[in-house]
Amino acid sequence: MTPIYFYLPAKDWPSEMPSSADEPWEEFGRGIYCWTLQTYLHLRQNDYPCRLVDQLPQEGIVLAHRDSLPYELKPNPSTLLVCIKADRDPHPYAQVHLVQNPEECKSVRNSYYIPLWPQPGLIPREASREHKVENVAYMGLRYNLTPELKSEKWLKELEQLGLNWQIRPRHLWHDYSDVDIVLAVREFGRSHQHLWKPATKLYNCWHAGVPAVLGAESAFQAEREGPYDYFEVTSAEEAIQALKQLKQDSTLFEKVIQNGFLRSHEKSKEAIIDLWQQSIENYLVPQYNKWQEAPSWQHSYYLGSCFVRIKLDAIVNRLNTWTAETASQKNAH
Repeated sequence: MTPIYFYLPAKDWPSEMPSSADEPWEEFGRGIYCWTLQTYLHLRQNDYPCRLVDQLPQEGIVLAHRDSLPYELKPNPSTLLVCIKADRDPHPYAQVHLVQNPEECKSVRNSYYIPLWPQPGLIPREASREHKVENVAYMGLRYNLTPELKSEKWLKELEQLGLNWQIRPRHLWHDYSDVDIVLAVREFGRSHQHLWKPATKLYNCWHAGVPAVLGAESAFQAEREGPYDYFEVTSAEEAIQALKQLKQDSTLFEKVIQNGFLRSHEKSKEAIIDLWQQSIENYLVPQYNKWQEAPSWQHSYYLGSCFVRIKLDAIVNRLNTWTAETASQKNAH
C-alpha cells in the first residue's frame, strides 16, 4: 500500500497538539494547521491510513502546506511531492498542487481542487433569534477587510439602520450564536477575483444558519447555484441595500437560512473527508505510481524544466521591477 504522509516541520509542531480536528483550536486559523494538521486529524479519526511526520520522508506521497516546503526541495523517484498551495505561490518542483479555489486549476499546473474544511467547533446561530436582525459580523483578519467597512462613516450608517457592526477576533470565529448576518468584502468592485482564496466564509454561513453578504470573488461565484446562496455586493451602497432587504423581509431571511442548511451538506466534514479519500486513491496514488515507474530521463527532464521555469520567472520579475522603477523615476522628474 502506498504510504501517505502529512509533513509538518518539527519547528511548527504545537506544544499541545489538538486531539481532534473538531476542536475550536485558535491555531486552526493558520494555513499550515488548518490544512496539514486538520486534514490529518480528520482522516485519522476516520481510520484512514496516513501519518503525520516532522521529517521529510524519502518515499511515498508527501503532502505539505507551501509554507512547509523549502524552495529548492526536489522530489526523488520514490516521492510524490504534493504542495497544498493555499494562498501562496506554487512550489517550483512539486508534481501536484492542491488548490482551494476551483478557478485556480486553470492557471496552476498539475493542480487539483479540494475545498477547505468548515470552521472547527462551529457554534450555529441560536434558533431562538428567529428573524431578528441586529448583529452584522465579519469573521476574519481585519487587514483583509475593505477600508470602507472599517470607517466611522460605515459604523454610523449601520447604527442608523439599527444594526451592530462587529469585527470578530480570531478566538470567536467559530461562534455564530448571536450573529444575524455575515458581511465579508476584501475589495469592492468586480476587478479583483482573488483566484487563490477559498469560499470558506460562505460554507461557514451555510453551516451556521446565517445569511452571507459577500464581495464579487471567484470562489463564491463558483459555488453559486441560486439567488439564496448569498448576496453579492460591489459597493458600500449595495451592501447597505442587501442588509436592508434581509432586515425588512423576514420571508427572504428565512429562505436564505433554509437554503444554506441544504447547501451545507455539500461541504460538510463528512463530505470533505470522503472527497479527500477519493482524491488520494483515484488521483494521487495513480500520479505516484506514474512518477515512480517513469524512466530516469523523464525525472531529469521534469526537474530540468522546473529549473528553467524558475530562471525564466526570475528574469521576468527582474524586468518587471526594472520597468516599474524606471517609470517611477520618470514620473518623479
